[in-house]
Amino acid sequence: MRLPEKLKAFGVSCSDHLQERKRLRGPAGLCYAIADSIAMLDRQAWQGLADGAGFFLSAAYLEALEDALPANLSPRYALVYQGEGTQRVPLAAVYMQIAEIGLAQAWPPEGAQVAVQARGALDKLAQASTQRVLTCGNLLSFGQHGVAFAPGTDPALGWHGLAEVLYRVRQAEQLAGKTHFIMIKDLHAPFTAHAASLKKLSYRYVETEPNMVLELDPAWRCHADYLASLASKYRGAVRNAVFGKIDAAGCTVESLSGLGPHQERLWELYKAVQARAAFRPFELAPHYFPWLERVAGQAFRCTVIRQGECLLGFLVSVADGETAYAYHIGFDRDAAATLPLYLRLLHAGIADAIGMGCKRISFGRTALEPKAALGARPQAFGVMVRHRQPVLNKAIKHLLQGIEHEEPPARNPFRTRQA
Repeated sequence: MRLPEKLKAFGVSCSDHLQERKRLRGPAGLCYAIADSIAMLDRQAWQGLADGAGFFLSAAYLEALEDALPANLSPRYALVYQGEGTQRVPLAAVYMQIAEIGLAQAWPPEGAQVAVQARGALDKLAQASTQRVLTCGNLLSFGQHGVAFAPGTDPALGWHGLAEVLYRVRQAEQLAGKTHFIMIKDLHAPFTAHAASLKKLSYRYVETEPNMVLELDPAWRCHADYLASLASKYRGAVRNAVFGKIDAAGCTVESLSGLGPHQERLWELYKAVQARAAFRPFELAPHYFPWLERVAGQAFRCTVIRQGECLLGFLVSVADGETAYAYHIGFDRDAAATLPLYLRLLHAGIADAIGMGCKRISFGRTALEPKAALGARPQAFGVMVRHRQPVLNKAIKHLLQGIEHEEPPARNPFRTRQA
């Protein structure tokens, strides 16, 4: 191709890009109902859209969650409609949270390596710095739990409508304070590709740590079947280094129900883990755990490690269709110095998922090494973010490109692995 032809093709490409950007910055030609409470929206329309999206977008869960949200989170909801008058039909249900996040919540936790002379001054600065973040999704869960589209929705139209919802909510929130960031969380295939058009609206995509997912063999009827499928060195390590040590310490592993009387101890164990996290965008309240047990019903499991009358650790799992979420975990840090509490709880999660008839376990994004050793494989996760200031938004692009995240190790603990 000669140079003039190349320049002409480049010019056409730039023109097309600008036209597409202009289109996305304009209205999507849809109708919106935006509310502070899900009770203010058409419940039947919401549930009709959410039926295929699972438990975490169900009207029953979100309605109940309003009473259990951490103090720094507040919900927003939107129903997106297509058409006019009597021909108007629901196109998408959107769940959002506005979070007041202080720098202290992303500051190295107590005990981290920070110079003593700097710690006091930096802690004071962190306590005084707060950002308001509008999130499409649920900060209390992991996975794409922010939007449910009607079957057959054109992805380009659906995500254009979602972007307009976020713009409208951000503009309305100026009365309460500026919204610094917009984030669409936990995008994975096929949503990552569908949302790519938002890059033309200055959203920046960044890949996070992957979600670790263990596919459950239909032949496994109990945890012993899973254990039998492991290669001998992995099976021996589990029996000796995990189960053997827990048994030798006189600990028992059991299912716990009726969490109300135990909520304070569960919260203490949760806090022992949460306090060590590098990013702590919220803090659950003690009553959250019995609340979740009540809302999830038969899809809820809580397995605990007990030493005598003392609870040393717990894992909450929630079944959402064919997927079990190993959801909340907590354990005694002092006891964990000598006992493999965390690893034993992960195995309890496998037993619970099999018992609930699930086909896979979503273990989340942390502790990639031990989860890979269980046989879990990485599922790519990412977020789309946008800052309200154009100059800072461009700076964020370069910052995000430099962020590195932990990669899961390659592990195959099984004797044979079906494709």
